[in-house]
Amino acid sequence: MTDMSTTTPQPVAPGEFRTLMSEFPTGVSVVTTHDREGRAWGMTCSSLCSLSVSPPTVLVCLRAESPTLAALLESGTFAVNLLHGEERSTAELFASGDADRFDRVPWKPGPGGPHLLDQTHAIADCRVSRTADGGTHVVVFGEVLGVTTAPDRPPLLYGRRRYSSWPEA
Repeated sequence: MTDMSTTTPQPVAPGEFRTLMSEFPTGVSVVTTHDREGRAWGMTCSSLCSLSVSPPTVLVCLRAESPTLAALLESGTFAVNLLHGEERSTAELFASGDADRFDRVPWKPGPGGPHLLDQTHAIADCRVSRTADGGTHVVVFGEVLGVTTAPDRPPLLYGRRRYSSWPEA
């Protein structure tokens, strides 16, 4: 018999953790920024949450080796583009890492980063206020400086490893 009081619990395996998190549906965003030369960068991100209303702050978690993260930290600004329900293809494109992704979707420059106006139902322009180590990811705290919305578009959702859209009212 094992004495449970002296056994140190071990973390679950990565696959088991991914299975757990797939059970938590979330919205889908594309985090965009620009580098010093003005080149657009972006990646799909479902690790996003609100942190504070005062100051208005969101958290995004980006892969530590991501070139988008490097450009974001260099510029100090980013945009969170919340995709609308018909934009699974945009989510997949920005998750793919294709070098020409900004050539394949319409976008406009924004104060925080590129705005994907046709693909979104809301956009937040943010300034990096700080970062934190998150293991394989970096947690970026973004103070929200501006918001653009198109509330008539339902959000794109992701959970159980599939995409869906918010149901109509």
